[in-house]
Amino acid sequence: MAKAKTAYFCQECGYNSPKWVGRCPSCGEWNTFVQEVIEKEDPKTAVAWKSVNLASRPRAIAEIEYQNEPRITTSDHELNRVLGGGIVQGSLVLIGGEPGIGKSTLMLQIALTLANKKVLYVSGEESDQQIKMRAERMSAKSENCFILTETHTQNIFRQIDDFKPDVLIIDSIQTMQSTFIESGAGSVSQVRECTAEFMKYAKEMGVPVFLIGHITKDGSIAGPKVLEHMVDTVLQFEGDRHNTYRILRTAKNRFGSTSELGIYEMHGSGLRQVSNPSEILISQRDEPVSGIAIGSMMEGNRPLLIEIQSLVSVATYGTPQRSSTGYDAKRLQMLLAVLEKRGGFRLGTQDVFLNVAGGLKVEDPAIDLAVVASLVSSYEDKYIPPSISFAAEVGLGGEVRAVNRIENRISEAEKLGFKKIYISKYNSKGLDLKRNSIEIIPVAHLDQLFMSLFLN
Repeated sequence: MAKAKTAYFCQECGYNSPKWVGRCPSCGEWNTFVQEVIEKEDPKTAVAWKSVNLASRPRAIAEIEYQNEPRITTSDHELNRVLGGGIVQGSLVLIGGEPGIGKSTLMLQIALTLANKKVLYVSGEESDQQIKMRAERMSAKSENCFILTETHTQNIFRQIDDFKPDVLIIDSIQTMQSTFIESGAGSVSQVRECTAEFMKYAKEMGVPVFLIGHITKDGSIAGPKVLEHMVDTVLQFEGDRHNTYRILRTAKNRFGSTSELGIYEMHGSGLRQVSNPSEILISQRDEPVSGIAIGSMMEGNRPLLIEIQSLVSVATYGTPQRSSTGYDAKRLQMLLAVLEKRGGFRLGTQDVFLNVAGGLKVEDPAIDLAVVASLVSSYEDKYIPPSISFAAEVGLGGEVRAVNRIENRISEAEKLGFKKIYISKYNSKGLDLKRNSIEIIPVAHLDQLFMSLFLN
């Protein structure tokens, strides 16, 4: 073997340099370069995935025949929604999340429930006995799910060449190691090389590949940033380890929307799909409590009704506190200024705490009206009936602005049994305001909302 060669790689973006540098010329981060051995094995002695296309030539786009191949539809409707309708043939999907959040459980559950598909689950972290133990807890049996405990990609490709799976799952990409790279598993060069080999296999053979990835302490996927650029879809599995609910978000999707999300509930027997998340995001209260309002938000094509909780009290210290969980703190400051200037509420000496129930992070401006109603309810200590919901944006002038997909928001509130919904006056054009099960109340300014809500 030739003399070993080394290079320095940026752990953030994967940029390589023949010598150590303090600041990465590519991403601008400091002290991120580490030394790695890059001596490659002789290609004649190593086995990698070999291309079936010996040569390629430029082709006019008009000559390329497009075939709309059907997606692989799983029994997991939440995953189908997040992926854009199902698993695309030949796609490379990366899923990341906190340790113990349920990434391996989700992938094993998908492998056990895929009908009429040969699934190869490759684990570099657990033994086959450990995976069997988890499968027994799920009480799901499948004759088409096969387990392989291996970390070297060349050995994996030898098995794949004989087995010919329909779906491949790698758990996890940080444990994989290619003999073409002599650095340790999990290094920048190893992660990039192994991902490139699996990407080449997925594209040439049309087999969907799922990669489970670790994350760093700040929540981003571990490894070089180029890893996220190489794959087709990036999924983030989020949630509190001490809570039962999990959220599957899309950070990147070449085959669908990036605004969809799936919600699961963790049980001892696996992950249960939550088909109607609005029911779990709205708490059931036995006694009337001020500061609670129900707002409507959109995640992709899915309307969700969520509970906004506010607590406004006299500041005990010199500087009033402003705290928000799940809601943009700067937008909260803006709405407080609007209430102070346009509504006449003296909130400058009040501590304000805002929470979005269920652990969601809300970016939809249609939740503004519910936030304002919740704040005023807590400030005035007046109760908002649980049969009322809100769906509108609030402007700096105190005007109630229109939002998109108002019909979907109203239908969701009607389906969940709400009796009233406050919307913008400019959203009411073309709507049937006289419905049997829900009353639609259009308002143009915050003054009209407060008079209708608190003075009746």
